[in-house]
Amino acid sequence: MSTLLKVAMYQQDICWNNPKANWEMVERAFDGLQTPVDLLVVPETFNTGFGDSMRDMAEPPMGATYEFAKRMAQRFDALFIGTWPVRTETGNGAVANRLHWVYPDGSYGYYDKAHTFRMSSEASQLVRGTQRKVFEWRGWRIKPAVCYDLRFPKWLRNSIRNTGNNVPLSIENVDNISLNYDLMVVCANWPASRHEAWTTLLRARAIENLSYVVGVNRVGTDGADIPYTGDSRAVDFRGLDVATCTPGNDTVAVAVLDKEALAAFRRHWPFYLDFDV
Repeated sequence: MSTLLKVAMYQQDICWNNPKANWEMVERAFDGLQTPVDLLVVPETFNTGFGDSMRDMAEPPMGATYEFAKRMAQRFDALFIGTWPVRTETGNGAVANRLHWVYPDGSYGYYDKAHTFRMSSEASQLVRGTQRKVFEWRGWRIKPAVCYDLRFPKWLRNSIRNTGNNVPLSIENVDNISLNYDLMVVCANWPASRHEAWTTLLRARAIENLSYVVGVNRVGTDGADIPYTGDSRAVDFRGLDVATCTPGNDTVAVAVLDKEALAAFRRHWPFYLDFDV
């Protein structure tokens, strides 16, 4: 199995409350890919935009946007990652800002955004997720997060994976110790006015968790006249950019992540042995 993971990041100028137009936009953008990729990543609420109508725009768990994501995953033989508002399975009308990862065979997993943004109507309209998630794809362990989650390092903290072999935590045993995840994927609608916080926090989360971080943010101006510059990027475990999208441009960039380089860094600098627990 290859140690490389190719991630296509679409920095989208989302059409306000127009799922069909957004599906078409995403499909055209990924049509331009020149080589196969393993992940297709789009911004938070890529089908509607982030706003007061998310509750009204919510779909059932396997609704039309799921069908679009499944079609894209099958077509590109890649994992599709993005969020859209979903009416939860509780049956009480609750709506979540749900990040989905959809496999080429149509199966999927999800993570409900835990930190709904209280400085907007999201916190009053949508329910908060309560479960941390990690999933696997092509030999990589991936941590999902959504926008405002990025500000909460304790929620996103990596940890030593419990393998059941009771390996002593020492430098001599680093080859037998693994971490809970290798890559964090963050889908966002993070406004231009706070773009420095966005890029700084992506790098901080990568450095402190000894992990790659991919952050995909929207561009353009939303229905509330809030501008976004995107600044989407993939960051390595040292906090260095692997690939970036040009700020302000509706564009796709591809990042190639190297798991062996990550493993070598973790062996040489096993800071995780001193993680606070």
